[in-house]
Amino acid sequence: MRRTVQLLAGILILGGCRDEQIPTEAAMRAQLQADASQSFGSSVNKDLATLRQATAAFQRFDSASHAGWSAPITACMTDPGGAGGMGFHYGNVGLINGTVSVDKPQLLLYEPEKNGRLRLVAVEYIIPYTFVPRSAEPPVLFNQKFARVDAFGLWGLHAWVWKENPSGMFASWNPNVNCANTTAVATMVH
Repeated sequence: MRRTVQLLAGILILGGCRDEQIPTEAAMRAQLQADASQSFGSSVNKDLATLRQATAAFQRFDSASHAGWSAPITACMTDPGGAGGMGFHYGNVGLINGTVSVDKPQLLLYEPEKNGRLRLVAVEYIIPYTFVPRSAEPPVLFNQKFARVDAFGLWGLHAWVWKENPSGMFASWNPNVNCANTTAVATMVH
């Protein structure tokens, strides 16, 4: 586990800028320990570490955009019922093909900051109903069943690997995420 933390910290240092909030090695270690304490099991914890490693460079939005996550999918999403926010969704349309891979999430979720930058907070895996019908058994990743997202006609699964979520690692909404720093807001029940 220490090797994974060191590797992730190195990736973050290489891909970051001095004025952006980039997780430190201590923060990454704390997150890995928090994952372990949530009883996901060693296989899921390993997959979460793989996901963090695969998306660490995308702390900088321009890096994600250059790597293919440039399609704006939604405005900054918030739940009108008070469950929290999700942020902006940016997609890599080449990955929306009916399959999922831990290291290739279809969507990256960014929270707008006061300074105008976007902060990576989570990923979302999606499978449109055209690939797996709504009437089918839900797809599974991280030992979690995908949720139906009828508003978009797809199955979805969030992983809050870059911002703590008191509602849970795989919850749809995060009460720690908001859209206060943008006017491009969409409210919807997810």
